[in-house]
Amino acid sequence: MSQRFFASVSSDSEQALLAGSEAHHLLHVMRAKPGERVLLFDGSGREWVAQIEVLRRSEVELRILECRSVDRELPLRCVLGVALPKGERQAWLVEKAVELGIAQLVPLDTERSVAQPVDKALERLRRGVIEASKQCGRNRLMEISAACAWGEFVQPPPAGSVGWLADPSASQAAGAALGKLRENPPPGELRIAIGPEGGLTPAESALAVAAGWQPVSLGPRILRVETAAIALAALVAAAAGNQRAS
Repeated sequence: MSQRFFASVSSDSEQALLAGSEAHHLLHVMRAKPGERVLLFDGSGREWVAQIEVLRRSEVELRILECRSVDRELPLRCVLGVALPKGERQAWLVEKAVELGIAQLVPLDTERSVAQPVDKALERLRRGVIEASKQCGRNRLMEISAACAWGEFVQPPPAGSVGWLADPSASQAAGAALGKLRENPPPGELRIAIGPEGGLTPAESALAVAAGWQPVSLGPRILRVETAAIALAALVAAAAGNQRAS
């Protein structure tokens, strides 16, 4: 019963209906049969065990058997602000951010941004969030915000929160910053800012530092946007996962 499908399900409902692409996958890819069981989730944190009852040409009726609240989120909320790369690398970045437990992804508009996060592109990325969530088992959807100007995103982090600024020239290594975070977990959230492929301008970096953001380095090599973003997300996910395990 590893197949998961995204559906709108009322908390007290005894029935569910799959339509559109979700029904198509169950009908024509999985070739489901009445009586089989699947998992449904709606992005709110819950999941349902459901049994297939009626198959139609483009719809599937299911009976709800069990509702469960399963928390697979990181104990530390992590917000990733990133100047999006071009093309398919955006989809890869979103997929991996979902798998690693990022709570919110904010596309950033910087002076050297190479991709403009228009509404159509953002909607495509949000569909990718659902697909990645189905695969990795998350029951809460990672939020993809509307594009945000750099100066707006790097305002002083909210009280109890920490801001990291990815900077290959920073004196503080990401591992050291992570150690401080582990010793003194913030009650708020961790906000990570990743600049564009051409790098941030000196004025943009200075603006973030003046607002209290901590420059962190992943080494002397210049990384692609998505590499830097996922490397930092993976460090945080590993540390947060260890905290939950302990």
